[in-house]
Amino acid sequence: MPQQPLAQVPDDVQWFWQDHAACREADPLLFFHPQNERGSSRIRRDREAKLVCAACPVRMECADYAVRAREPYGVWGGLSEEDREHIYARLDSRHYPRGKGDGLRAAGGDYIEAVSPRALGIA
Repeated sequence: MPQQPLAQVPDDVQWFWQDHAACREADPLLFFHPQNERGSSRIRRDREAKLVCAACPVRMECADYAVRAREPYGVWGGLSEEDREHIYARLDSRHYPRGKGDGLRAAGGDYIEAVSPRALGIA
């Protein structure tokens, strides 16, 4: 997997929240799709990852970071790659969210919907 350019990491990023993340106890492969994974297998894996995120005490910090950093891969804070691409498409690139909390504001309700019972297939 290619290294993310450091220019995208927000200047004010802090990593303490990762010490409390629910994903620390999960298989990391659950959060990042294998090459060429498509269709129902990818949907199932994303849902399993989102279930971990749904119960995570630092989910909002994680989702905020992922949007602000434009994380290209994986499920972060319950947001899949596709969820984040939907958010990015709405943003004006001249005013990209860079400050703490700006990623969640830019996401609107998408970060809540991403781990809703309907999105997880349990409603």
